[in-house]
Amino acid sequence: MKSGEKTLNKIFVEPLGFFFALTFGLTWGIALLIILLPDQVTAIFGEIGYTNPLYILAVYGPAFAALFLILRYYGFRGLRSYLRRLTLFRMSFGWWLFLIIGIPAHFYFGAVIRGTSFDAFPYEPWYAVLPVLLLMLFLGPVEEFGWRGLALPLLQRRLAPLWSGLIIGVIWGVWHLPAFCMGGTPHSEWVFVSFFVGVISLSVIMTALFNSSQGSILMAALFHFQINNPIWPDARPWDTILFSITAVIIVLINREKMLTCQDSVTGVLMPGEER
Repeated sequence: MKSGEKTLNKIFVEPLGFFFALTFGLTWGIALLIILLPDQVTAIFGEIGYTNPLYILAVYGPAFAALFLILRYYGFRGLRSYLRRLTLFRMSFGWWLFLIIGIPAHFYFGAVIRGTSFDAFPYEPWYAVLPVLLLMLFLGPVEEFGWRGLALPLLQRRLAPLWSGLIIGVIWGVWHLPAFCMGGTPHSEWVFVSFFVGVISLSVIMTALFNSSQGSILMAALFHFQINNPIWPDARPWDTILFSITAVIIVLINREKMLTCQDSVTGVLMPGEER
């Protein structure tokens, strides 16, 4: 066993602390630059928003932090094993159903309650949505290399999935805070408290899905994409309320697995390759 592997397996606080410090340092550092120097950033990199290169780098903070730490503790061989978790796709039929149908159902049902379900499709012509879908596929979901790919397994080495998911959710929500202080981002028009509660609920749901898929980064990324999918109608704040109710139901149904360490994914490499 390499010394790096032994270190990551034995120590809980150090790599997790490094991950959060690097993640917040990268993201909040770039965000502070955008907030303090908006005119200069706009002049060099374009309008502040999803297509701004600096904004994209800020969003990629958790992924950069995770990849750096995997290299530090495991080397390139470990990095290859870690990335192979993108190939894991097996999980229960119920979770596939939730991923494909359940998530959009939350948005459409929430939109019906809000009265926005029949709003006109915002993209004209219809294929104008394709580049937006591609952008969303490679923006937010990349965060999952860090949140679920590294931080969640490390937390689950000491805590049950429910508590791990709640902690990740709180930190994940706070990490988004600078986006609410920037003009030109959707977050600047949202209410942070509602968003914060929704992120925590989603984190609990994703924790259950993540463990069911044996630690698949791919499934976590697809879940994240579905949440950000631009074709769903605006259902705020009812989407938050519905996902919060769903999170409670999932915990109750899976309480044995969510409240104990049974079947928790604790490895950051491919199953069976971490000693």
